[in-house]
Amino acid sequence: MIVFQKKFMKAAIKEAEKALRKGDYGIGSVIVKDNKIIARAGETLKSKPDPVNGHAEIGAIRKACKKLNSGYLKECTIYSTHEPCPMCASALYWAKIKGIVYGITREDMIEHMNKKVSEKFAWRQIDISCEDIIKKGLPDMNIEISRGFMREECLKLLN
Repeated sequence: MIVFQKKFMKAAIKEAEKALRKGDYGIGSVIVKDNKIIARAGETLKSKPDPVNGHAEIGAIRKACKKLNSGYLKECTIYSTHEPCPMCASALYWAKIKGIVYGITREDMIEHMNKKVSEKFAWRQIDISCEDIIKKGLPDMNIEISRGFMREECLKLLN
């Protein structure tokens, strides 16, 4: 069982804050192995328009795999300020990640955007949760998921 630690989510929040300062969406991720951060990334969808590599989770996965010289992250946990989208959740599954910890949910994001901006954001959400993606995989993967970890702190990134 993974012991979730606030210091790692705080590091992901720092990555999200860096992204915000650069004019990107406030989303950040860190990947942890052996109680140490081995990769970190923030969202870059606005500053480096790339619908795949611009996601914080994808950036962190790529950096962690490079550091470990492996396509697998078996003993790693990702901390992300936002629920991984279906693409990122699938990439985490294929990377054989051990755990996924995230702050705000897809529903939180949709609710915020509908209140603060407009409903045009909602169409960009694919109605499949991170948990649903992981459940569709092999049952022996045993990926631990924690949703809503430090949710209130992560919600501040939306304002």
